[in-house]
Amino acid sequence: MATEDRRVRRTKRLLRDALVTLVLERGYGAVTVEDIAERADLSRATFYGHYTDKDDLFGRIVADLIAELNERLRPLVTDSSAGFTGKPVLEMFRHAAEKRDVYRVILRGEGDGRALREFMDDRSEVVARIFRKRADAHGVTPRIDVDVLARAWVGEQISVLRWWIESDPPVLPLEDVTEMLLELSLRGRYWANGFDGPPPGAGS
Repeated sequence: MATEDRRVRRTKRLLRDALVTLVLERGYGAVTVEDIAERADLSRATFYGHYTDKDDLFGRIVADLIAELNERLRPLVTDSSAGFTGKPVLEMFRHAAEKRDVYRVILRGEGDGRALREFMDDRSEVVARIFRKRADAHGVTPRIDVDVLARAWVGEQISVLRWWIESDPPVLPLEDVTEMLLELSLRGRYWANGFDGPPPGAGS
């Protein structure tokens, strides 16, 4: 049974790696099940023994990546709910560095953008929960709708993350990038642009 399980895991890994590699080479729409099976050096029957079609395969890749990321972030969520640590962002960048090709496929919007929407929706829901817990912990009332805040924050992260993983080699160390994102979150764009004090014209 253990040998069979290892064989199944190896087969699935070969198929998943084949899809990701082919999508990066050709684009999602140009890849067929036959292409995936051939690249993995497996038969089409073997492919259909595990997945119904390439959308099913891609969906499992995305779902597993999201689940893996959430599992890695879970120990950091409690601390982040109490204060602004930046640790979840850093961990996401580390995860992306390890799974670079899969992240590239997702963040490019391959597969009609469904994977990117799923990824962003999941991150936004998690972040919104953190923001609400943080507000409760400190006894404050958010001035902007928490869902809007969460999506704005996630959108910034995803935009910067895509730029970072598409750079080869990375243009900046991931620690520096995530520290900048944290500073932007804490201090705002006005401060980030080099200004001090109230914005010109404020209160006039």
